[in-house]
Amino acid sequence: MNLNLLRELPNPDAIKALLPTTPQLDAIKMRRDQEIRDILSGKDDKFLLIIGPCSADRQDAVLDYISRLRKIQEQVQDRIYIIPRIYTNKPRTTGDGYKGMLHQPDPLEHSDMLKGLLAIRELHLKTLAETGFTCADEMLYPENHAYLDDLLGYVAVGARSVEDQQHRLTASGLTVPVGMKNPTSGDYSVMLNAIMAAQHSHTFVYRGWEAVSQGNPYAHAILRGYVNKHGQSQPNYHFEELIRLHQMYVDKKLENMAVIIDCNHNNSGKQYLEQIRITREVLHSRRNSDEVGKMVKGLMIESYIEDGNQKIGEGIYGKSITDPCLGWEKTEKLILEMADLL
Repeated sequence: MNLNLLRELPNPDAIKALLPTTPQLDAIKMRRDQEIRDILSGKDDKFLLIIGPCSADRQDAVLDYISRLRKIQEQVQDRIYIIPRIYTNKPRTTGDGYKGMLHQPDPLEHSDMLKGLLAIRELHLKTLAETGFTCADEMLYPENHAYLDDLLGYVAVGARSVEDQQHRLTASGLTVPVGMKNPTSGDYSVMLNAIMAAQHSHTFVYRGWEAVSQGNPYAHAILRGYVNKHGQSQPNYHFEELIRLHQMYVDKKLENMAVIIDCNHNNSGKQYLEQIRITREVLHSRRNSDEVGKMVKGLMIESYIEDGNQKIGEGIYGKSITDPCLGWEKTEKLILEMADLL
């Protein structure tokens, strides 16, 4: 192989020993894990809101943002259950661009994976300790999940990873809910097959071990839009699409029928302000059909302190360096409006 092996990285247990949890934090995570499962199973009718920056880029701004979410969570806690996004590794369509805090804990510096592993664990740990939130992250690299498995409350498998066997099998061994996005082609059957695989038990190789998973009954769908053969964004959050997905779910006989609507990406054509309109439409669709209302369990929204995005190096505090996001003022207003509509 044409690889330059730089250094062997510490295993997850070693990183956890450097940045350990506490019994109090473990208890918070256990409680939140059950609360999220109850929402996805229909035992609790609260609405999930998975919200936060497109990518975590600096600890201070992310913690600032999530502390604001904590205050608004208290205002809407009877209707909305917030799971902050702390996305620490980012897929890149062409391989170029900022790959997230795991690769570059400082976006202005070169990649340093050891510093990155410590930085992402520290960020998730501080968030849990300071705000009481367990957060969502993307499982871009299945073998890295063990570095954060005692901190995360929700895991997403992206549109480019959902067909990958290792992602599906690893998801089957997770104890927290896993959202499977539709692929960039938009094929629902691929997404539903991934959910089916994740809900079953498997024997497979994980981190050098022969592992047996128990199946994850809380694996579910995320609709994020798709790209047609001309490279144009196409949405899949409209009422007709939700009815179609509901019927496919029924035909597959999958457990805990659930879907999260990703309001950005190809659903919005990466026009971040469209997330506001999409939110309203999805909530309207829920009210118009009992089937859709029970199936649509929440939304995913990209939001940060400042509107839009910026180039790396511009240095605007709390402004995305990847996809554009809703700023805090619009975010706060939207969450309160959601609570009223719910």
